[in-house]
Amino acid sequence: MADAPARLDDPAVRERLTGLDELLERVEQIPGPAGELALEAVSALAEVYGEALARALALAAEPAGFVADELLGHLLVLHGIHPDPVERRVERALDEMAPAVRERGGEVALAGLDDGVARVRLTVSGCGAAGVEDEVRTAVLAVAPELREVRRETPPPAPAFVPLGSLMQRPAGVGT
Repeated sequence: MADAPARLDDPAVRERLTGLDELLERVEQIPGPAGELALEAVSALAEVYGEALARALALAAEPAGFVADELLGHLLVLHGIHPDPVERRVERALDEMAPAVRERGGEVALAGLDDGVARVRLTVSGCGAAGVEDEVRTAVLAVAPELREVRRETPPPAPAFVPLGSLMQRPAGVGT
């Protein structure tokens, strides 16, 4: 019996996907009928694989495994068959990030989704704030690649407390 082929871990899959994007960009640059035929073949292949994935998902005893796997999750989104809505996927990603953000003295939560844009409330400051913001953006787009943007929404500043007694006093030098 032949040995099963080695499986790719997530970093190897990401590397292959990056390479695939580069190859598809090169195919798109091929002028004329050869380029069009190559793109048509890739499109047909993706459509058939998407249908196969949808059937596998329908037959799976535990579809949560499909959803939890990074590569399968991306493919489910790509083919429009992911069982979880985008809001749930984004909230799950932010919940997973929350402990790391808290360690840096911040908080993170989904503020809303509008027209392909996730608005994320992120309260973190200091020299690592930009890095945290990038990590949040990457995590959100990893689970919801159909989004085109992730925007940081900063909460409005807390209203300043003004003691009532200070409002009743006249400023120095006025009316004296």
